[in-house]
Amino acid sequence: MALSEKQLKFLRGKAHPLKPVIMIGKTGLSAGVAAETERALHDHELIKVRVRTSDREARDALLSELTQQTQSELVTRIGHVAVLYRAHPKLPRLVIPGT
Repeated sequence: MALSEKQLKFLRGKAHPLKPVIMIGKTGLSAGVAAETERALHDHELIKVRVRTSDREARDALLSELTQQTQSELVTRIGHVAVLYRAHPKLPRLVIPGT
């Protein structure tokens, strides 16, 4: 699901007031964290994830693996906070322009 720049901008605007619902610590990505991210994406479609790793490359790799495991899209990442999006398969809550 490749999103256009206009769609990403729309999602960034919707994500701005959100608080992080998933926290990934120094131990990295576990099966429990991936399962909780799945549940949060199913319930909310658009979530913020905070990654507490000081190494930028490790943070990017961890977020890449998380998006692959959850079949989600990385909307943006600023510092330690990333925004993930995955449309609900049956009842989408967000109507994205251009879809």
